[in-house]
Amino acid sequence: MLDGMATLDGNPVSADDLLPLALTNSGHFTSMRVDGDGSIRGLTLHMERLVRDCKTVWGADLDTALVRDCVRRGLEGQSGPCVVRVTIYDPKVEMGHPADADEPHILVSVRSAGALPPEPLRAMSVPYERDLPKVKHVGLFGALHARAAAQRAGFGDALFVGRDGLVSEGGTWNVAFIDGNGTVVWPQAPVLPGVTMALLQKHASGVEHRTAPVTLDQAKRMAAAFATNTSIGVRALSAIDDKELPTEHPVLSALRETYLSIPGESL
Repeated sequence: MLDGMATLDGNPVSADDLLPLALTNSGHFTSMRVDGDGSIRGLTLHMERLVRDCKTVWGADLDTALVRDCVRRGLEGQSGPCVVRVTIYDPKVEMGHPADADEPHILVSVRSAGALPPEPLRAMSVPYERDLPKVKHVGLFGALHARAAAQRAGFGDALFVGRDGLVSEGGTWNVAFIDGNGTVVWPQAPVLPGVTMALLQKHASGVEHRTAPVTLDQAKRMAAAFATNTSIGVRALSAIDDKELPTEHPVLSALRETYLSIPGESL
């Protein structure tokens, strides 16, 4: 399969199928890194996210066995590591009557995956709060606008800061910090409950985790910081605004090793 190809409910997708999604920007999704052996870390958690968000967005149940089958079909002919995105939307959704849309369909798209771990990331703080942050929805305009602003300023991505002055998350990733005691600090703020975040919290034995409010000033004074999502695993932050941060730390190394050692699940 070539990068960028997509299927809807396991069949080739047409422009007409995609037009309602493009015009309303209504739907939700999850992205999963597929390793070379075809396994996916946190597959069960990804399915749970889709079920949870489907109920929130569409008020409907989702057949995860069908989702898995559509993903398997979407991955046919794909070799090597890749990222598969599963988007749930209803092609009959209309701007005037969105509540009438309650029969979600399964859009599967595939792209190549980068090497792990990626290069450290320079982040620029941006005042921004995502709509309905607990849901991984397709309303990405604000996040991508913030990312573009950061990139135009010479950074790699945006780090969101809420109206309360607290750090929350990144453009499409969770953020965490390592304090002076070597404890991983996850921001206490309205954020997407990330699958990679949950895997690290569960599997990183010997590493202490806590959740606490983190101001932007506190973030810049941490011993280290990193971003997490399915595509990047554990990616060090090399700077927040004009404050340089160390990109090597024993806890960072332990987290990277932990993530790569987590066994994948088969579709």
